[in-house]
Amino acid sequence: MNTTTTPAKPRLTTSAMIASIAGEGQRVKAAPFGKALVELGRERPEIVGMTADLAKYTDLHLFGQAYPERFFQMGMAEQLLMGAAGGMAKEGFIPFVTTYAVFGTRRAFDFVHQVIAEENLNVKMCCALPGLTTGYGPSHQATEDLALMRGIPGLTIVDPCDALDIEQAVPQIADHPGPVYMRLLRGNVPLVLDEYDYKFELGKAKLLRDGQDVLIISSGFMTMRSLEVAQALEKDSVKAAVLHVPTIKPLDEATILSEVKRAGRLVVVAENHSVIGGLGEAVAGLLLNTGNAPKQFRQIALPDAFLDAGALPTLHDRYGISTETMTARIKGWL
Repeated sequence: MNTTTTPAKPRLTTSAMIASIAGEGQRVKAAPFGKALVELGRERPEIVGMTADLAKYTDLHLFGQAYPERFFQMGMAEQLLMGAAGGMAKEGFIPFVTTYAVFGTRRAFDFVHQVIAEENLNVKMCCALPGLTTGYGPSHQATEDLALMRGIPGLTIVDPCDALDIEQAVPQIADHPGPVYMRLLRGNVPLVLDEYDYKFELGKAKLLRDGQDVLIISSGFMTMRSLEVAQALEKDSVKAAVLHVPTIKPLDEATILSEVKRAGRLVVVAENHSVIGGLGEAVAGLLLNTGNAPKQFRQIALPDAFLDAGALPTLHDRYGISTETMTARIKGWL
């Protein structure tokens, strides 16, 4: 496996659009989405790549270089991008569409809703900079993308944790009939799940480690953080389980309920999204509606606010999604 480690960072600066969320010394893989799509494109001539002036910043440029006749640069026009992708899907193609999550959801929402989702078209929207993965402030921080997209009927939503998750998700979302929204980590993406005998399965949650004191239910890169938290808690003889939920919709209700029903554990949902409308509320709604609410339930999520600009490590500490702040909060709850 071709991996590298991230170099030491001399000082904290406001993160650029293409900054990696990997910590110092962490194993990473470069452009897992772009490389997986190039590989899949060799076998699937119906796959096309489409973007709104952001091929380089979503790793789709690799697909464009490999298959220039199947690559479409639509310019800075996200609504046009989604409308055209719907048209391509009607002609039998499978468009993989990339842009930033703020543009693919907030700016193009009506086109996703009416053109793609209502007609159940086979469009795969892969959107970078989800949640708090850029330091450039509210204009580029998609902290409410899941809340928006969860409300669209029939839309499958995927929030991968790392490079392995992304690589394995790409062919599966291509095989899935109908529209998909996938949060995209790009550039040098952390690699962690290969240490846990993990395989991505669309629609399935996976228990990565077990523990009798705390159950952390997480998605996206917050699963990486949750695994780090579990290791930190173990030093204080606290045993934490981590349940990774890469598919936000449809939710793997059976697996979640099975784990929550184990009595005596604090249940924590951790996500890189606003506390409003994301995985936390989805899990809470499931537990309440099925009569399985645990005695202790907590959320670790971004606040219902417009977040600051700044260096990502500083912002992750400030808003409670760093390993250190998560560990401290869980200790406090216990």
